[in-house]
Amino acid sequence: MEFESIPGVGAKTASALAEVEDAERALREGDVAALAGAPGISEGRAARIARGAIRREHDDSSRLLRTDRAREIHRELLALLQDRAVTSYAKRRLETFYPSAARSRIEEVRGFAERALEREPDPEVREALAGVEPLEAPREVRVRERCLVTSDAETLAAAREAIPELPVEVVEDARGLADLARGYSTVIALDEAFTGVEVEGDVRVRPDALSDPAEVVPERTLSFFAANRASIRAAIAVHRAAGLDPPCDLAALDDALSRLGPDGEVKDDAELERLTRAVDDLDASVHTAESVANDSLKNSIEKRDVTIEGTDLLSLAERGAGIDSLLSRELADEYAAAVEAAREHLIDALALDSGESEIARDAFPEEPTFPVEHDESVVGRLREELVAAKERRAMRGKRELAADLADLREPAEALVRAALDLDVELALSRFSREFDCTMPDFSGVGIEIEGGRSPLLSEPLEAIEPVDYSVSGVTLLSGVNSGGKTSTLDLVCAVVILAQMGLPVPADRVRLERFSEVHYHAKTQGTLDAGAFEGTVKEFAGLASGGEGRLVLVDELESITEPGASAKIIAGILEALCETDTTAIFVSHLAREIRTAADCEIRVDGIEAVGLVDGDLVVNRSPVRDHLARSTPELIVEKLAREEGTAIYDRLLGKFES
Repeated sequence: MEFESIPGVGAKTASALAEVEDAERALREGDVAALAGAPGISEGRAARIARGAIRREHDDSSRLLRTDRAREIHRELLALLQDRAVTSYAKRRLETFYPSAARSRIEEVRGFAERALEREPDPEVREALAGVEPLEAPREVRVRERCLVTSDAETLAAAREAIPELPVEVVEDARGLADLARGYSTVIALDEAFTGVEVEGDVRVRPDALSDPAEVVPERTLSFFAANRASIRAAIAVHRAAGLDPPCDLAALDDALSRLGPDGEVKDDAELERLTRAVDDLDASVHTAESVANDSLKNSIEKRDVTIEGTDLLSLAERGAGIDSLLSRELADEYAAAVEAAREHLIDALALDSGESEIARDAFPEEPTFPVEHDESVVGRLREELVAAKERRAMRGKRELAADLADLREPAEALVRAALDLDVELALSRFSREFDCTMPDFSGVGIEIEGGRSPLLSEPLEAIEPVDYSVSGVTLLSGVNSGGKTSTLDLVCAVVILAQMGLPVPADRVRLERFSEVHYHAKTQGTLDAGAFEGTVKEFAGLASGGEGRLVLVDELESITEPGASAKIIAGILEALCETDTTAIFVSHLAREIRTAADCEIRVDGIEAVGLVDGDLVVNRSPVRDHLARSTPELIVEKLAREEGTAIYDRLLGKFES
């Protein structure tokens, strides 16, 4: 894929996208998380890039929403969808669903939405989704206790590229190999020439090492899973709760992850834990063992009466002997018991095995001394043995765990991706269920809505009166103030936007055509000055010429200037629109005047108030076809005429009826 052919993608962004693994799939599927993994690309930018790629794939150059109010309604609808998603990924992924005039794009999203509507929102699934996040690249791993060795320059370069986690050393002979073996716990020779060379230390000849990084540097695999452990386990919970078909054995993956620590270490290995404690506690245990021996010996001395004849004392003095000789001669058994107590304490405290115990026993020599002191060289040898055993055990555990996890990386990625995509589906399902939505039918001309309930209203759904309305061609919509004219325009616009996003619409039934453009002109606040008025007239003049299959929604255009002039201007605009393939709804309080001024037949529909109750209007929210609705003042005058019976009210009412 030529990334720079995507709208809005330049050379720098294309270079960043090239670093994304399987970037073409991510662009094709709108995988915002994967795209956001590219250097310098935020999630918001990733969503825009994905939209651009989708547009290119469908050869979609359409720009459906042509006015600020239409774009504002799209933003409000998108926010409602996003509010029903759990993960940040799903919220961004929903941004790739845009209103389009391209049939192929609409059908593509419809297929996704129809599958999504079959999903049953489940609180347990939603709770599990809260822990799912896009997988992240692990931190850079550097291993210092192992190294790769070669004598070949080409192999050296290949090793540094294939396994950058390990240092790579160059040696020429067995002597160099031996030197490295003294500095590293494990040396891995890449040249067959080193086969059979015997040196002290852990030296392995592995010519195939570069093709098996999980064996050589298991930290690479473990680091990935450690960094994403919580998200993967949450995705496992999602699959189990939702009954999704998993890409791998969930129990095996969960078990392997349970053995992995947060820093990539192996957990629940009793032998490794024993060795780790022994290394950590060695110095303290040695000093405690010394105290055990000295306390025991001191008690023995304090309890013994030692008698030395004069000749023996002279003999000891002549030989320069001191307390050690005296201990050897008079307290040999007690000293031996004290040393044995020290040895047993050290062995028990560190839980040493038989081989380690043999070394530990030599840490306290049998030659009598007071106070009893350990042999530091022996303790050093014991430390080396424990550290080496610990590293061997840790490496063995890492290799075994990495071997279990190595083949599970791609399934784990698919597992998390499926959970995140499920969140997108469930957001659509929740939106559809909460607003009683249905999939629209694109076989109509204009738009026909049955039982429409605008999701943009602040009232709860059960308090919203369903609206039936159908329009084909150009129509004036009349009605009382606060009767629902603007809400009807909002409903029509929302239904069209959702339908042309490929999504379900909030109605019992909808038939419509696929519009090429949507123009929604909201009510102007106050009369415009001359310059602004001129600009508005030019805008509508352009709207009235050319362009097929458009939807035009206009709310009280008469407010731009004086009522008399407004009626004439609107009449002229409607005449021009009648000559085009345009569906238009103009809300106006001047419907009678506009119809009179127009040179062609203009349909007038009305949202009728059926009366006043305690000063409040009672309104039928569904517009009545070919009916000029009465205004609020007319209703009030009619009420007064009926209740008061005064001639003036009858006269005023007659003015409305003339």
